[in-house]
Amino acid sequence: MKGIIVSGGKGTRLRPLTYTGAKQLVPVANKPVMFYALEDLIEAGITDIGIVVPADFAMARDQIMAAIGDGSRFGARVTYIPQDAPRGIAHAVAICHEFVGDDKFVVFLGDNFIREGIARQVAAFSSGAMNAVLMLHRVPNPQELGVAVVDGDRIVELQEKPAQPKSDLGIVGIYMLDHHFFEAAAGLTPSARGELEITDALSRLIEMGLDVRPQMVEGYWIDTGKHIDMLDANRLVLDTLDGRIDGTVDAESRTVGRVVLEKGARLVRSVVRGPAIIGAGALVEDAFIGPYTAIGEGCRVVRSELEHSIVLDHSNIEDIETRIEDSLIGRNVRLVRSESKPRAHKLLVGDNSTVGLA
Repeated sequence: MKGIIVSGGKGTRLRPLTYTGAKQLVPVANKPVMFYALEDLIEAGITDIGIVVPADFAMARDQIMAAIGDGSRFGARVTYIPQDAPRGIAHAVAICHEFVGDDKFVVFLGDNFIREGIARQVAAFSSGAMNAVLMLHRVPNPQELGVAVVDGDRIVELQEKPAQPKSDLGIVGIYMLDHHFFEAAAGLTPSARGELEITDALSRLIEMGLDVRPQMVEGYWIDTGKHIDMLDANRLVLDTLDGRIDGTVDAESRTVGRVVLEKGARLVRSVVRGPAIIGAGALVEDAFIGPYTAIGEGCRVVRSELEHSIVLDHSNIEDIETRIEDSLIGRNVRLVRSESKPRAHKLLVGDNSTVGLA
């Protein structure tokens, strides 16, 4: 069985971070979110994996290919499949027909995060006679998602963002399919937004009388499309963290709870209260790092306090008087206090940013 990871999309809800890179490479607990999808497939025994990359967004495509390479360091073999334009998830899967052939396969949207993995569900699909399995999760907002209507052990209807939902079973961005999917996708026409919709293709499988089964996600599932979703996923991963100190902690510093301090990271007169992770080569000096915080590689946090936040690589946070929390801070950011008079906030902020000032 082969796997497909779809890594298209512009990541508009994560801008401005995604103006300069792929949304699937934004880190959760200092690991790109796409890596979790890759590892889930491998854990389920799927090591031949195609990654759909956006041919029209060269920066994101190149970053993904550089981060994953040929897949060998993960124990996988990776093939890159370019999608010429954002023509929808159904199109992204359809262009993988030659890659997967007529065998069963698993599709994983690269910005989805599921803590429990998919090994159990993949095993059931591989050995069963069903044509498709859709992963479902009970959600509080079914009108904002695709939802499934289940009768017994079959899915009998799908609704896309229904005003009057018939169920609260949200469709997770993980699909287990066989060759009938390509027949269903071939008959699709673009939706109002000009894309081939995955829900339309899956609905056609049901209309064709094929065996489409549900599999419930009992643990946590997060579509990491917004910054608060990234923070939630970060919290879930950090909750499973095993403490490890590979950096240096001076005599005036202390760590409390489960803290990972990577090689070359330094704590100087600081407190880190876990769960938290401090990346390689980072400096935390005269600072407080609170729970559920991930500090990236090569960062500097000096005379400042952070909690429940993600800071990407090589950013500098210095002399900030108010605690920073619930924040997602990009790469190579400088967040420093100005000494100029009169005192005022001086900001250089990218498009579609949100800044909360005390």
